[in-house]
Amino acid sequence: MIHEIIISSVDTQGVSHVTPFGVRMQEDLVVISPFKPSATLENILATEQAVVNITDDVRVFSGALTGRKIWDLVPTDKIAGFRLADVLVHKELKLVKVQDDNVRPQLFLEVVHEVQHQPFQGFNRAQAAVIELAVLVSRLKRLPMEKISQEMDYLTIAIEKTAGPREREAWGWLVEAITNHQATMNADNLA
Repeated sequence: MIHEIIISSVDTQGVSHVTPFGVRMQEDLVVISPFKPSATLENILATEQAVVNITDDVRVFSGALTGRKIWDLVPTDKIAGFRLADVLVHKELKLVKVQDDNVRPQLFLEVVHEVQHQPFQGFNRAQAAVIELAVLVSRLKRLPMEKISQEMDYLTIAIEKTAGPREREAWGWLVEAITNHQATMNADNLA
């Protein structure tokens, strides 16, 4: 099972990087498979640590992908790093194994500290729709626009029926990113 979460990592200078990620949880291990190249991969290999941030604020997913930083970070407890200030749960991780690959290496990280900060209030279909669109936006250069448009049309139903203000804001940022990508593609085709 893949869980959609936010990974925060730091580089060797202590500069933080926050990004959405699909991870697998295995007992006390978190397994991530970042594409090469990526800041997350470089940071974890250099510092051998990262943080899983579990949040129900989908604006963090959309904001990280569209350059809108709507979150605050606070220092972690047991590792040198940062976590989201407003988070349901955070897990501090230490790298224990790397399975290299030319495209997507697998990083196995041990949970060394975990804190539940807030209770989970339940699922919302609009939150799931935003996360699914965020995955598509993260792959704009890999997927055909026709597929993205079809998926977005279907996901819009959940937004229209169940979204609150946060979900609508996050959705709008992602739609803007898709529109801008389409405009760039059209301009490139005309050139």
